[in-house]
Amino acid sequence: MTTLFINDVSPQRAHQYLVRKGQSSSDLRLFKKQLNLIWFHLYHRQRNTGLDSSGFEHVFVGETKSGTEIIGFHNWVQFYLQEKNQHLDYKGYKAREHDLPDQDDHVLNLQFSWHGVVKPVGSAFIGTSPEFEMAVFTIVFLMNTERSTTVVVNIDQCQMELVVIRHGRSLGTAYPKLLSSNGRHVRQHAH
Repeated sequence: MTTLFINDVSPQRAHQYLVRKGQSSSDLRLFKKQLNLIWFHLYHRQRNTGLDSSGFEHVFVGETKSGTEIIGFHNWVQFYLQEKNQHLDYKGYKAREHDLPDQDDHVLNLQFSWHGVVKPVGSAFIGTSPEFEMAVFTIVFLMNTERSTTVVVNIDQCQMELVVIRHGRSLGTAYPKLLSSNGRHVRQHAH
């Protein structure tokens, strides 16, 4: 199990780590191309459609499937902006009975509606930078070759799983699943 701290992982540190592990070129231009393929390469998420998705759109922006289901949408900044613009209605957090989130929690399981479509449960880092999230998920993506990878890590005082699912050579989805926080065990929910 790896222990990470919110301030420990930056794009620069992630790049240095990946170069040491032989997963990225030390040439910054080539690393940027690699990130572009992982996060911004457009692909078909739904059959019979054009190039309609990317890892970045799925994780950081959110998508709807056939207009009836929210998929992705694992970013608290987007959550905040959409709620501020009255496109999103926060329905509450999902937790075990008597397990209230506190200011030290960096991951929450949330329920919300977005443009009138409900997401029964979705998880997101809270209070972290998009750069941190991209760096951490890029490391998990590049250090594993399986279609679906789950890695257990400690981030600050929280134990969580980082889930990364590939879509070919690009990222299909990535999200955190909180296992425990400050010694509290958290019940798991499906995504």
